[in-house]
Order: sequence, then structure tokens, then C-alpha cells
Amino acid sequence: MKAPHRTTAGRSKRIITRTVLGLALVAVPATAHAANAPAQPVSSHSSQQVAAAATGLDDPAKKEIAMKLVSSAENSSLDWKAQYKYIEDIGDGRGYTAGIIGFCSGTGDMLDLVKLYTDREPGNPLAKYLPALEKVNGSDSHSGLGSAFESAWKTAAKDTAFQTAQNDERDRVYFDPAVKQGKTDGIGVLGQFAYYDAIVMHGDGDDKTSFGSIRKRALAKAKTPAQGGDETTYLNAFLDARVWAMQQEEAHSDTSRVDTEQRVFLKNGNLDLHTPLNWKVYGDPYSIG
Repeated sequence: MKAPHRTTAGRSKRIITRTVLGLALVAVPATAHAANAPAQPVSSHSSQQVAAAATGLDDPAKKEIAMKLVSSAENSSLDWKAQYKYIEDIGDGRGYTAGIIGFCSGTGDMLDLVKLYTDREPGNPLAKYLPALEKVNGSDSHSGLGSAFESAWKTAAKDTAFQTAQNDERDRVYFDPAVKQGKTDGIGVLGQFAYYDAIVMHGDGDDKTSFGSIRKRALAKAKTPAQGGDETTYLNAFLDARVWAMQQEEAHSDTSRVDTEQRVFLKNGNLDLHTPLNWKVYGDPYSIG
């Protein structure tokens, strides 16, 4: 059972239309998900190419660490895969929050997820709720959803196709853009994770606490390595800007996911998130050996 205050502090802003990291990443319509049609078998040559390209947080081992770090803050657990079935209304005005990255019924990303799942598995348990999800988008309403929808979500979470859809939407909207921007800025694994964690919490848009605004605030104080700046100096500026953004909302006033997690790794000079890792979130200790 999740501790409510932790869940509220962890789950955060979802913006229906996002311009992510300056890349015009707008929530993709269901028809556009054809590009995400059921994956074809990957050849060993292709797998080797992917492995060769994964030199940052997208390295499989580093990505697993990232998932655990986020889950410690979002779910008070390192078992991020146990969160496929998670669903509740945490009272933040965004309707239901669910799944491995906190897809919200009131902000569009849950709707996109269920559309993708239905594109791939038309007869899935959540398909019949698409009209209701369309209607409640932009509000905290449960109209047409309720306990039956919650049960359907938990049933769907047992389906590997739904798990894969959650993974794919997490990557499309949050993980891949954060890593791409991090590599463009010349920052390593820790910096890319700091970007990812920020976009998970704040989303991106044109408001002052969005990821893009946090990054702009940091750039006003320090140059990225790609601009000739020092990586540690820049990441300190970014984390300072992130803390400021978190403090603008009461739900985010506990900044331990920065103070006693990311800042600890930075002070230790662990720019590549080498294990072992030891940190605290909300005062609770965690470690990865």
C-alpha cells in the first residue's frame, strides 16, 4: 500500500500537449501510433546496433537503475515492474494516476496509452473505456470510469501487451527525449537521469515549472558541457533550478529526491551512476548493489 503523502509528492504534472525539450513532441494521436505497431522480431545484428548506440542512460543496465530510482520516489519501492497495475486518485486534480510512470486520466497521457494498447489489442479490457477517457480528459472526473475501470486496469496489467504499451509510452514521452537532450547538452548518465526525473515530475510546456523552463533557468547560471562548461557546475545549476520548481507547489515541497538522491551522487562525483548506489527519499534508505 502506497503512503499517500509520498504518492502525492511523487506524482505530478502532466500536460495534455507537450513541447518536449524543444523537439515539438506533441501527444501523438491514436492513428499516429501505427508507427508503434506490434514490434517485429529483432535480428541479432539489429540488437547489436542498438547496444552499440546505447552509451548513456539508454544502456540497458543504466536504464534499469533509472527505473528503480524513479520508483523509489514515485512508489516508495524499487520494484518498478510491480507498478503496471497501480491505479488511484491521489487528489491532485488530475483524476486517476496509474501505471509505471503515473499516466493520468485528466491530462491526456493515459488516454494516449489506452489508445495505443487498443490499436494493438482491440479486445482488451480497457478498450470500452476510451469514450469515457475522452470525456474526462482535462478534468479530475471519474465519470464513466470508477471501480469497474480500476478493476479493468488491474486485469489489463497482467497482459504483456499492456505492459509493453506502458513501456513504449514512457519511452516516447519521457525517457527518450530526456536522454536525447542530455546527450545534446554533453552530460553523462547522472545528468540524463536528472533530466528524465524532472520531466517525469513536471512534464514540459510553457509554464515556469516545466522541464524546459527548469533547463532555461539552469542555462542562465551555467553553460552545458556542449557549450564548453563544466559538467558538475552545470548539473548543480540544473538541480538548483529543479528544487526551485518543486517548491512552487505544495505537493512537491519535499525535495529529497534531489537533495538526498541526485545531489548525493553528484557530490560523490558519480557522473555515470556506477553502483553501488545509496540514497534516501522521504527519509527512507535505498540501495542498489
